Amino acid sequence: MHTWRLLDTGRRSAAENLALDEALLLARARHSTPNTLRFLQFSPHAALVGFHQSVELEIREDFCRQAGIDINRRITGGGALYFDESQLGWELIAPRGYEAFPKRVEELYEVICRAAARGLRKLGIEASFRPKNDIEVNGRKISGTGGALEEDVFLFQGTLLMDFDVETMLKALRIPTEKLKDKEIESVKERVTCVRWELGRLPALEEVKRALMQGFAEEFGLRFEEGELLPEEVELYGKLLPKFKSRAWVYGTRRAPEQRTTLRAAKKTPGGLIRVQLVVDAKNERIHFALITGDFFAYPKRAIFDLEARLKDASAAPEAVEAEIRRFFSEREVEIPGASVDDFVEVVLAALAKLRLKKYGIATDEANHVFTVLGDFEDITTPKVLLLPYCAKAKDCDLRYKNDCRKCGRCTVGRAYELADELGLEAITIVNYEHLEETLRSLRRRGIESFIGTCCESFFIKHQRDFERLGLKGVLVDIDNTTCYDLGKVREAKKGKFKEETSLKLELLEKVLRLKARG
Repeated sequence: MHTWRLLDTGRRSAAENLALDEALLLARARHSTPNTLRFLQFSPHAALVGFHQSVELEIREDFCRQAGIDINRRITGGGALYFDESQLGWELIAPRGYEAFPKRVEELYEVICRAAARGLRKLGIEASFRPKNDIEVNGRKISGTGGALEEDVFLFQGTLLMDFDVETMLKALRIPTEKLKDKEIESVKERVTCVRWELGRLPALEEVKRALMQGFAEEFGLRFEEGELLPEEVELYGKLLPKFKSRAWVYGTRRAPEQRTTLRAAKKTPGGLIRVQLVVDAKNERIHFALITGDFFAYPKRAIFDLEARLKDASAAPEAVEAEIRRFFSEREVEIPGASVDDFVEVVLAALAKLRLKKYGIATDEANHVFTVLGDFEDITTPKVLLLPYCAKAKDCDLRYKNDCRKCGRCTVGRAYELADELGLEAITIVNYEHLEETLRSLRRRGIESFIGTCCESFFIKHQRDFERLGLKGVLVDIDNTTCYDLGKVREAKKGKFKEETSLKLELLEKVLRLKARG
């Protein structure tokens, strides 16, 4: 039985903990220090990006500064993490060729996560390993992990959620939740759990550390002896600390903002709304993160969390994504009443399709405000009609509820009418839902095959199947300001009696009009 050092470095700042990570790894790589299990905590709270990530893309910097949350960069890879003072960090530092460890990195991750899960089970928490590198309890993540190598030595670390502040995490990290409703935010919270939630109590830290230590000891045939930092580690730590306090370290290794982007799409099915948000590395064509929410029911409940995990770091190529989703559903017994695997494929591919709009000069943040009917963006050619919502006209305009416009400049609809005239399109103000259906039917009878329109995202999601049923291809551009859906005035709007004023996204609408009117 081999003896490893047990090192408990207590609560430290982000820079101090990260400097110690590198000092311990470098010292072990020089063969001057023992194999080590280290426990650590953070004070003040910290938001940490992975080594290859960009702070600007992963962290809500303004919130963190206002809340006194440290921002820093780990020496390990993986995604952004939020540490409050209750969370417990654990890490192993040892040669990669240690006899109890497999040689392949993926297998090494798995055996270490299994050991940590074994420790948690000693507390009464039924934890298990979830590929690629998470520890979960019934589908809910309780510990994320990651590693770093220095020559033939690795540092593998995990974060155990003890008593978790989900609200602060969502505000500190750029998890794409801005478009989600309250019910969907609650479903995001269901993806994580913590020791307190699982046990109904918060055990003493020493009890948790002891359980984790026993898990590692039993899994790898080890015994642990408490130790201190050695002089060479202290010296290295002192030299490295300024580096980890520097702006150059925190912001130095980053990706250009346009390379990491969030894509959105949603679909209403008989079983409920499916909403997908994908954080995509466009340059390398990888899905960095997937979030799938909605008001559908999935059995088992964890199935959607597992699908998200399957899509993490997957190829963003449409055919590869479709194959991965179909493979997932074929391998699992998943039941989602009223929604099929085809629905999930469709909505994920609809989100990814927005990447292709960049070649037309439409930025990705703009692309999320463009919706298509019966085809992709490139499939809709030479439209003849521009459909505009009455709610974007001035509230006191005597033509607000009529299919007419003076182009007086008092609202965004007037400018849209001018653009339609310039580009040879017929502009029509839609004054209620029945008028929309009548108009689309009339256009089909006239032999018109496609249209451009404007509506809010909520209207499009609700009526996507109606648009498809009416049979005209179309491109729809989102609108700004508070809509009838935000105000709970959908019935009034449908009847043509909504009294608030929205506004068109004129810059984006003009871009789409000029692209499509010119074929």
